[in-house]
Amino acid sequence: MKPPPPFARQMALAEPDITCTGTRLVYENRWMRVREDAVVRRDGSPGIYGVIEKQHFVTIVPLHADGTLTLVEQFRYPVGERGLEFPQGMWGPPGTPPLAAARHELLEETGLTAGSWTEIAFLHAAPGTMNQGYTLFLATDLTEGTAQLETEEQDLIARRIPRDALEAMIRAGEIRDSITLAAFGMLRARGLL
Repeated sequence: MKPPPPFARQMALAEPDITCTGTRLVYENRWMRVREDAVVRRDGSPGIYGVIEKQHFVTIVPLHADGTLTLVEQFRYPVGERGLEFPQGMWGPPGTPPLAAARHELLEETGLTAGSWTEIAFLHAAPGTMNQGYTLFLATDLTEGTAQLETEEQDLIARRIPRDALEAMIRAGEIRDSITLAAFGMLRARGLL
């Protein structure tokens, strides 16, 4: 993967604009933690910041030889609607290599296995509220098999969609998952789709 651009490195080396002076755990379950930090801003003013901590995940763009893409449709409880998105998820304990998680998630959600994997980037999911990020992969040389859905995924349907049809859905606002939109945009910008 390429190093970050000079501007990004410069931003990372600058003094923090917000410093944590204390933290308390507000809520925790096996998938996430919510904490509240006492903070001081650069000008000395105090405040609080709520942070959601979640394990990093993977997103996979399955690209078939004919140019079609596999997406999954499922109900997302927090927003109360079904939507199309690229396969994504967490698998294994923290520290599981992203490629191992990607192989598992692709097979589990779609039944596909890939003969070729390309790691594209690591992106932040929602940096204003959580520390979670994801590794984006392009999966090619695909072989079809049987999905191995978990109980939580029993409503999941894999759909193979032509790129032009997917672009039309994006333009019409039918694809609302920001991670899927970022993945599609990243691959288009790099000339991979």
